[in-house]
Amino acid sequence: MNYVLVGIVLGLVQGISEWLPISSKTQVLIASTFLLGLPFSLAYAFGLFMEIGTIFAAVIYFRREIVRLVKALVGRGTSQDVKLLKFVVVITLITGIIGVPLYLFVINLVTSAVVGIPMTVLGVLLVLDGIVIYLTRKRYVPRRGLNELTWKDMVIVGIAQGLAALPGVSRSGMTTSAMILLGVKPEEAFRLSFLSLIPAALGAIGVTVIFSKAEVVQAVHLINVTGLAVSMIVATGISLVLIDALLKFARSGRVLILVFSLGVLAILSGILSSIFGG
Repeated sequence: MNYVLVGIVLGLVQGISEWLPISSKTQVLIASTFLLGLPFSLAYAFGLFMEIGTIFAAVIYFRREIVRLVKALVGRGTSQDVKLLKFVVVITLITGIIGVPLYLFVINLVTSAVVGIPMTVLGVLLVLDGIVIYLTRKRYVPRRGLNELTWKDMVIVGIAQGLAALPGVSRSGMTTSAMILLGVKPEEAFRLSFLSLIPAALGAIGVTVIFSKAEVVQAVHLINVTGLAVSMIVATGISLVLIDALLKFARSGRVLILVFSLGVLAILSGILSSIFGG
């Protein structure tokens, strides 16, 4: 087996799918099933573990925001820093409450990645939202920012992120779309979603190590240390490029195109996850 090639493929899959409204863990699950012959439960755990590559990219890209969070944590941040810390803490806690039981349910009772319905429903909602925007106010632009988010909004985003523990459901797609549907500015929605990846992915990796250590070790053994290292490097590089590109696209003000694009990608992701993950 060419471990370098396998690492490149898995790194590309992880690095691209993490930031788009398509489930990265499901794409890695499918890819690792074909490349490494992993059974569902093992491939599912490995898909969550692979998020370590995109964490590196998020930490590098959002290093200034991380410094702000640390300042807020030690009582030296601005009111904006404190608000950001509150947002990250609240949605991370809600994500854990929702996500951990879902992970245990999937790993113990589900035998194939057929959970494509949530992404399909989300995609339909986004397309309908785009149609409403088009028919009512063609120049409508969501204007809410971090300061306008309420506790209720944060809980909703946390629930959306927690549901991403299901195979076939995209974390970035769920959180970004939830905030856009709540009226948050696209650039702010993308930024907050991508920043939220760091604690969520760390938690996902921790959960897989605690509850699925044997599966993760077996998968890592099959891909080899060389392949794993290559996949992390590739995922990090691709992720940095995509984060920047998506934030620029969100900043462009083309809300209608953005909403329709997210909706169509979410629908396709849900359909493909059900077809090829079954």
